[in-house]
Amino acid sequence: MAEKRYRIGDFAKLVGLSTYTLRYYEEQGLIVAQRDENGVRFYTEEDIRWVGFILHLKGTGMRLNELKRYVKLRAMGDTTITERREMLQKVRDNAEADIAELQMHLQVLGHKIDWYDGKVDHTIADSESFHDYLQRFNDEKG
Repeated sequence: MAEKRYRIGDFAKLVGLSTYTLRYYEEQGLIVAQRDENGVRFYTEEDIRWVGFILHLKGTGMRLNELKRYVKLRAMGDTTITERREMLQKVRDNAEADIAELQMHLQVLGHKIDWYDGKVDHTIADSESFHDYLQRFNDEKG
C-alpha cells in the first residue's frame, strides 16, 4: 500500500502553517517536498512529524540559521550526531535560562498585584512604596 500523500493546502492545515510558510521553509532547505509525476509537490506522514519537530525547535527560540545548520547536519547522517546533540543542548540551556527569567518576571508581577491588593484592602500602609514592599521579600531571603 502506498504512503498517503498530502497536497500543500491539506498539509498546511495538518501542520498549522500557511502554504506561504511551507514554501518559505522549502526555499530555506528546512523541508523537502516531493514531486509527483506532474511536478506537483506533496508531503507524507514522515513530513508531518518532521515539520512538528522543526516547529518545536523554532518554539524553543532556535534561530533560522541554526535550524538550517541542524537540517544540513541531519542530512549528513549519524556521523553528525554529536554535533547535533551539542546544538540541541545549547538550545535547551537557552530555553531553560529564558524560563528562569520569565519566572522571575512573573514573581515580580505577582508581588505588584499583591501590593495593589494590599493598598485596596489597607493591609499595606498608604505610605509604603512598591520598592519598599519588594525589599521585605529580599530581606527575608538574606
